[in-house]
Amino acid sequence: MEDQAARDRMGAAPPAPGVIAPRGYPRADALARIRRLARWWGSRPATTRDRESALVFTVLSFAAPLSGIGGQFGDLPTHQASVASVLLTLGQTLPLAVRTQWPAVCLAVAGTSFAVHESLGCPPTFGSVGLYIALYSAGAHQGHLRRAVASAATVGYAVFCVVLHALGSPDDLGDFLLYYAVLAVMWGLGVLVRERREHEAERRRLSAQAIIAEERSRLAKELHDVVTHHVTAMVVQAGAAKYLTETPERLDEALDSISGTGRRALAELRFLLGVLEATGESGPRDRTPMPGRVPDLVEQIRAGGQPVELAEEGEQPDMTVAARLTAYRVVQESLTNAVKHAAGRRTRVRLAHRPGWTDVEVTTAGAADSAPVAASRGGGPHASGGRGLAGLRERVEMLGGEFTAGPAPDGGFRVSACIPVGGVA
Repeated sequence: MEDQAARDRMGAAPPAPGVIAPRGYPRADALARIRRLARWWGSRPATTRDRESALVFTVLSFAAPLSGIGGQFGDLPTHQASVASVLLTLGQTLPLAVRTQWPAVCLAVAGTSFAVHESLGCPPTFGSVGLYIALYSAGAHQGHLRRAVASAATVGYAVFCVVLHALGSPDDLGDFLLYYAVLAVMWGLGVLVRERREHEAERRRLSAQAIIAEERSRLAKELHDVVTHHVTAMVVQAGAAKYLTETPERLDEALDSISGTGRRALAELRFLLGVLEATGESGPRDRTPMPGRVPDLVEQIRAGGQPVELAEEGEQPDMTVAARLTAYRVVQESLTNAVKHAAGRRTRVRLAHRPGWTDVEVTTAGAADSAPVAASRGGGPHASGGRGLAGLRERVEMLGGEFTAGPAPDGGFRVSACIPVGGVA
């Protein structure tokens, strides 16, 4: 039955247009083998491919029926094959072994061998195709002195035409110009391939630069959030500790809070520095830092003397790391600004979870709603340069959410963000 099934497959009609052939279909198997062979060939070094191709091309140049097929210029009388014709044929095929490494040398040797071969009236050979390949290779792989090589090739062709005319070639100027146009087309094809390759390399370079710039911008935002928040918290806590010298217990708590804040800042900075190193496997594989917990953040700010209230509505859904980090940064930056610009004023953090979204709202009461505390006497407001809120807006909108920030009706300040839990709306 298996033999019958195999025969059925071999004799089956081709699939209809637009229908993918089954795995056992012979044409599909042949195409798969060709693709595997092409991938294997493309993975080999260019120099190795050139040497092997030159060897195969040389063998084909002396093998029937290809040996007698080739280009012929000048229409001079043809003589019998000789040792000289064999050597000149090798001079047109073997230089292809260095066609990508030294394309100008390859063209010079192959072109000279072809010119002498035709001037001596040697019989046509398949090796004359080597001249066209050498021209294409010079156009595609010549990196420097391209105009000089093209000019030298043109002068060499002109001398070749003069020699053919002196030897009695029946071709006229129009024929020689036609031959030159054919050769120029081969050179031009190589130039087009080289320019396309250069454009692709330039596109990849610009793409890499854009990725690097985007990564730097992202790291700058992370550094701003980490340094601004933690350093501000430490400054406020240190300022409050000066007024707790008469209560050793509370002083110890303040110092412990400062120490914990410093350790958290160092941990986040180490992560970001590891990303900046970009040392391959030694760096972190996940370039997105894991966000902390909002309750811990609120407790940290509350320990520094800022009255903060946390309200959470609904059950937190599964969120992507980017969405969780964005929500955390919104709360972090908002509380940092509250400590810097509204120290001692009542601050409220509200998290509302609903299907597909998480709403974050941080409001700071106006000046009439609270009195300053000891922490506010440590040193006045510290300007942030405006990067924080702008960075938050970019974070939220990049995920497909909405962000607003501005004065509240009671004279305070309100920050609100609507963040999709899946990262992109």
